[in-house]
Parts: sequence; structure tokens; C-alpha cells
Amino acid sequence: MSTDQESRSGPISVAVPGPSLAARYTVAIVGPPNSGKSTLFNRLTGLHQKVANFPGVTVEQRTGRARVSGREVQVIDLPGLYSLEPRSEDERVACDVLHGRMKGVAKPDAILLILDATNLARHLVLAAPVLALGIPTLVILNMADELRRRGGRVDVEALARQLGAPVALVSAAKGEGLEPVFEFLSGAFGVPAPLELPVLQDVPRCRQWAGRVGERAGYHPPAPPLWTRRLDAVLLHPVAGPVIFALVVLAVFQSIFSWARPLMDAVQGLVLASGAWVEARLPESPLRALLVEGVWGGVGSVVVFLPQILLLFLFIGILEDSGYLARAALIADRTMARVGLQGKSFIPLLSAYACAVPAILATRTIENKRDRIATILIAPFMTCSARLPVYTLIIAAFLPEQPLLGPFLGTRAAALLGLYALGFFAAVATARVLKSSILKSERTPFLLEMPPYRWPTLQSLGLRLLDRSKIFLRRAGTVILCVAILLWILAHLPFKDGRPVPIQESVAGTLGRAIEPLIEPLGFNWKIGIGLITSLAAREVIVGTLGTIYGIEGDARSAGLQAALRQDLTPGGAVALLVFFAFAMQCMSTVAVVRRETAGWRWPALQFLYMGSLAYASAFVAHRLVNWWAAA
Repeated sequence: MSTDQESRSGPISVAVPGPSLAARYTVAIVGPPNSGKSTLFNRLTGLHQKVANFPGVTVEQRTGRARVSGREVQVIDLPGLYSLEPRSEDERVACDVLHGRMKGVAKPDAILLILDATNLARHLVLAAPVLALGIPTLVILNMADELRRRGGRVDVEALARQLGAPVALVSAAKGEGLEPVFEFLSGAFGVPAPLELPVLQDVPRCRQWAGRVGERAGYHPPAPPLWTRRLDAVLLHPVAGPVIFALVVLAVFQSIFSWARPLMDAVQGLVLASGAWVEARLPESPLRALLVEGVWGGVGSVVVFLPQILLLFLFIGILEDSGYLARAALIADRTMARVGLQGKSFIPLLSAYACAVPAILATRTIENKRDRIATILIAPFMTCSARLPVYTLIIAAFLPEQPLLGPFLGTRAAALLGLYALGFFAAVATARVLKSSILKSERTPFLLEMPPYRWPTLQSLGLRLLDRSKIFLRRAGTVILCVAILLWILAHLPFKDGRPVPIQESVAGTLGRAIEPLIEPLGFNWKIGIGLITSLAAREVIVGTLGTIYGIEGDARSAGLQAALRQDLTPGGAVALLVFFAFAMQCMSTVAVVRRETAGWRWPALQFLYMGSLAYASAFVAHRLVNWWAAA
């Protein structure tokens, strides 16, 4: 059916917010994935949202505040979508907000529709249904710098006449051309004459309309970057691609141990010096003991690992922002197909290396419900950043550093890589079992819009690391601090003859000794038992727990936490502890978000029991095998 034959619903008003509006109104940022929505959101609000060069990062609406011409504007960053007919949970979130169906979120008073200027022929398809909503809309053509550099062009005024809506050509990443955006938000943008816009009912008609609009606006698509084509010829090669990806992973893990060590030593020295300063300035009292043994011994022993975590996120950020991980998702699709999943599961699983909670939310981009549930169930197997302090502590305590591949790979980095691989293979095997039994379904095609390669910006990487530091320190200052203080109190109760009893006879010691018969076959004693209990709040809490326990006993400050662990754990017990943490579901926040995303307790209960049973059985086998090998 031609455009002239399509049904119309009358002219669409393109009036923009003016002085008659209330002092605060709501603006939604809408656009396809990878069009720069979150970058623009950051520019407008100053909030540091995660920005990545592949779709699937923004999975919930994010809100921020911006002040424009003395008025407060609520800005909502919506998940990426290609149409207003939702096929996945993240697209449904965006559509519900735009139609005013999202509970607790006001229907937008205005819309910022952001499209990729270098891919306008495809992205214009979204303009028709969005403009047909009848909400004042500013169409933003992003990545103007890249369009110009690659020889593309578009007549902005002609496009505005075709759409019947104001259009701005900007570069959100560089902050160029944003004046029309602020003018629109303040109500000062000039309004073109109202034009009739066809309300299109399906995508193929939308595509015909978008093609005509682009032609009439003089749109000339830019040439594909030559270096993108050349890099893809190598990085997407069926043999060279996976090999290069493996080498990149090896380099990342080696750097975590080698490059982060000086910074970790500096942080540890600062923690010890500040603890000694506090101990010297305060008189002997329960308060001094709480501060030195509980706070500095517990929280300080976790803060030491911040440089490693930041280094890991730095590399992940570089790979994300450059566009390389979108290619990795395409490579991973071949592996995912063998276990019944698709490449879209790779993106949430990749996010799980940071934290399982946003990873589980990121599964909303998966259209197939059974694939989504399977991805949710295996996401906690991926080694999150909370496991990194535990792994680093145990590996450094029991494994001497020796070169394996010269300066490129050492024994400690290899052990850490092995633990990451262990979690990955457990996830793959579990997915295979699920997709061949209770979650069996037909494979859906994997479609991914491949972005061009881009240089990561220092601002984007810096904001990412700043956000991660805030999250880590906030967690250290809340969850870990509270657990350390509570543990210190329980480790000193009850009092006997006005003095605290030995720690093994305290309330905390009693809890540890109560579960000791259950964990003794794994090579763990009551001290490790206390750590396993407290780590249910967050995995890395066990490091702070052990720091507090050994600090109370006087071991942590005199011999170091690693030396104290070597006295209480055999090599078999150390390996068993690593394996246990690789598999166990020790994160109540993850359990809570699984319950919310699956709308019940059935799946999170099954997940918790399965991962706990696998962790216990695998740790038992690891303990026996290592002890047998050591005795042989």
C-alpha cells in the first residue's frame, strides 16, 4: 500500500512546552539501541549512567533532574526500542511509559527522539509511531561528527518539514549542537507549521515511509569506515576471532595481578597506618578495639582490593565503548547455540561479571521467555566482582607467583582465569540441562546491530570508574561495615567476670562451631564457617569477617591475613573454598531480584538449592582430590 493510501488521523500538533506548563514537567528520551540515549541523558542531568557501545545496557527507565530556564525538568532515559509494538520486557517498559501505563511514572509531557545520523534510513522507522503519539517531540540526529567525517549529509530543515517536528543535529558524546535541545526544553524552540503525518500500522509500511522521508530530506548515508571493515575481517574470523578474544582475556587477568599490585600495596599501607594512628591516639577501651579490630580489620581488608576491581572495569569499559564486545556477542552466538541459547544471552552474562543484579535485569532484552529464565538462572555462575577479593586473597596466600608464558601469564593469573572459566563452564552446562528439559524451546534468530568501532573517551571511562568506586565504597561503608561491627560485638559476647570470653566461646564462635560438623568434610573450620554465614549478605564480606576474627586474635596485624589463613587451611581446604565460592549463591540481593523478575519464589528457590548443592559437592570432591594428590 502506498503512502497516499495509508489511513490518517489528522494533523499532529508539534507545539513544544511553553511557559504555560507547570514549573516541573517530564521529558522522555526515546530511541533505538546504541543511538546515544544514555550519553544525552548524562549531558542533560549530570548523572553518571552506564553508557556502552552495544544494546541491552539500559533495561529500566532511569530518571534524573535537569534545570532549564529556572524550571526543573524530570528526564527519563528509556530502554532502546525499534518500534512501539514490544517484543521483550525492556521494550514493554518503554512503551508503558510513553502511553502512561507505568505505575508511579507520569506520562511524558515531551519526547526527545534520538536517532543515529549515520544509520538514519533504519532508525527513522521509529519516528512515525512516536510522532503519532501526539506528544511534543524533538527529533535529535546524534553522531553528527561521525556523519560529517565519513562524508554523509542530511538537510535538517527539509527533514523537519517532512516530519512536522523540530529536528536538531548534535553530537552528544562531544557536547556539540545541544543548544536546540535546551531551547526545546525551555519552550523557546521555533515551531514549524503543522503537517499531516501518516499513522503507520506496521513495520514494512514504516520502512517505505522512512525511505521516502530520508530521500526528500536529502539524506546521503555515510560510507562504512574502512578500518571497521578491515578489523571485522580479522576479529570476526571463525578461527582468528575466538583466538584473539582468548588472548585479550588472558592479558586482562594477568594485568589484574601485576598492574594492580603497587596500588593494592599502597592502599594496604594506608589502611594499616591509619589503624595504627587511631590505636595510638585512643586510650585502651572497647571503642578502640571496635575501631581497630572491627572497622579497620574488617572493612580495611576489603577496601584493599578496590584497585583490582577498578582495573577489571577499566578493561571492560574499553572493550564495551570501542564496540568490540558487540563482536564478541556475535562470536559467542556460535557457542550459545550449542547449549540452546542465543547471542542475546551473552550481553546479560557479560554484565554478570560486574554484578548479577543488573545482569538479570538485562535479560529483559531477550524475547523468548524460556531463554530469558534460563539466562537468569545461570547468570550468578559468572564470576562477579564480589568474588574477586575472595579469589585474590586465597590465591595469593597459597600459590606462589611464577611465570608460565613469560611476562604474559603467571601462575596466579592462570588460577584466577581458571576460576572464571569454572564458573562459565558451570553456567554453560546448566544451560544445556535446562534447555534440553524443563525450559526446552525452539531457537530464535539472533539479530544485532553492529556499531562501528569508536575510540573510548576518557570522560566515559572516568565516570564509569567513579561510579564503580562509589558503589564499592558505599557497600563497604554499609553492608560490610554493619556486618563487621555486628560480628565484633557477637565475638565479644557474653562477658564472663566482666571480661569477654575467648572468641571460640563467644556467640559468633558458637555459631561457627554449630555448623563446623557440616563443613569439616570440606576442610573448613569454625572460623571459615562464620565467614560462610556472613557472606550470605554479600560474597566479599567473608574477607572482612576473617579480617575481624584474626584481628581480634591478633594474627592479622602481626603475620598478615594470608599467613593466618595458611595456618587454618590446608591446600585442599583452600581449593575447596575457592570452588565453593565459584558455585554457591551467596547474595541475597540477587535472590530478591530473581524473585521479582520471575514473579514468584519457585525459580529463586530452585536456583539457590541447586547452586548450593553443586558448591558443596564440588568443594568436597576438590578437597579430597587435592589432599590425595598432595599425599601421593
